[in-house]
Amino acid sequence: MNKSLLHTPEGVRDVYGEEYARKLFVEKKLQDMIHLYGYQDIQTPTFEFFDVYSKEIGTTPSSQLYKFFDKEGNTLALRPDFTPSCARCAAKYFMDETAPLRFTYSGSTFTNTSNLQGKLKEVTQMGAELMLEPSVEADAEMISLVVEALKNCGLTDLQITVGEVEYFKGICAQAGLNEEVELKLRDFISAKNYFGAQELLEEQRVRKDYAQVLLGLADLVKGTQDLESAKMQVDNERSLQAIERLEALYEVLKKYGTEKYVSFDLGLLNQYNYYTGVIFKGYTYGVGAVSYTHLRAHETGAY
Repeated sequence: MNKSLLHTPEGVRDVYGEEYARKLFVEKKLQDMIHLYGYQDIQTPTFEFFDVYSKEIGTTPSSQLYKFFDKEGNTLALRPDFTPSCARCAAKYFMDETAPLRFTYSGSTFTNTSNLQGKLKEVTQMGAELMLEPSVEADAEMISLVVEALKNCGLTDLQITVGEVEYFKGICAQAGLNEEVELKLRDFISAKNYFGAQELLEEQRVRKDYAQVLLGLADLVKGTQDLESAKMQVDNERSLQAIERLEALYEVLKKYGTEKYVSFDLGLLNQYNYYTGVIFKGYTYGVGAVSYTHLRAHETGAY
């Protein structure tokens, strides 16, 4: 065999031996807890029509999708994420369903990132989708599931940081920012880039009081007492309701006994504009993050 063919393409790798055994062990521990919460397995195709991952519902820019054509000339794409596929599946098979739907999935996802980013282009994604249930109890269920699943893997030092995108969007609407500016500002705040956010707000001549609140989102909000302070800084209904949802969420988490793992960060945002509501990321030592978003468009949660 040609020696050059012994190497994998950039961004993919072989997993074998002890490393693969550890990977399978962690996957089973996660799956055991997800199943314990009543989630049923779902398998969606490795590739879908390109439009399933469109800007409106997709989670990955088109430039980072692996796209190709079938013999009929349809544009297809390897899945970069399971959530759009699960939403498509639910819309097809559960159109008339009224009871909450709970699905769990596991498999490879594919993202054609730049070689300079140092990220794998094929990764294993595991997750759970809670559909047709927009309540704060659903948010609490999903966050508590993440906490218990990570603990089931042996983690003891972990932190779930929770935000509410509607708080940010409410202030942006009140300040008169258009969608393009809002997305730029979202990127700056997510990166804790205070100076970039400040420069953008000055360019847009945003009122000083609105700009001050938006710039303050770069600071971490740690506890429920800080939520009360954040509520006092706004006077629009959209942002106020976002804080009230987080306060209600915290009360439900206390019933699960998982509130000690939770902190709040109103600057925790996501680059995708269709994400609304509660969003969270989980952290522990030496690994990346798991994230969650409540998608009010089709009442779906995923982590």
